Amino acid sequence: MRILIIPGFNGSGPDHWQTLWEKQYGGERVSQRDWTRPDVEEWVASLDAALAEDAEQVVLVAHSLGCLTVAHWTQTHPGNTARVRGALLVAPPDVESAANIPASMRKFALNRQIQLPFSSILVGSENDPFMTATAAKRLSRLWGCRFVNAGAVGHINTDSKHGPWPQGEALLRDLLKAKTSSS
Repeated sequence: MRILIIPGFNGSGPDHWQTLWEKQYGGERVSQRDWTRPDVEEWVASLDAALAEDAEQVVLVAHSLGCLTVAHWTQTHPGNTARVRGALLVAPPDVESAANIPASMRKFALNRQIQLPFSSILVGSENDPFMTATAAKRLSRLWGCRFVNAGAVGHINTDSKHGPWPQGEALLRDLLKAKTSSS
């Protein structure tokens, strides 16, 4: 099973749980030309290119703006989603409402709501500075995801002291197990 890591704004540094998982599980990272000035069309194209590299089934592991990249990709490339076995979407930002969102990220707002066509878990936090738990739960319903409230754990990144993230690993295993048993 191929694991595709989709970082958000600024990428995921060397101590970020996504980078650790990339090494631990042999995951592949979706690269972006510019991590600090995100462009929705470029980021979606990079994700689509990474998915087109081989025909193996894939699990998407997205953080922050990477979650919105996955949603946009699903919206703009609906014919390419069959190989996705599931997605773990962690701490998406509320690009429409959060006060501290850079202007370039606001372009990632979805112009219509979607139902993701694959199994997915959306993880939110009670004190994420970029998305309230209430907004994350509402987004999970709109996208058709199982919602997990991770507690008061910030943005679930290195700033919030998340290097290894055992709770996330358990969620990824649950996602894979649920999909395998329903296949």
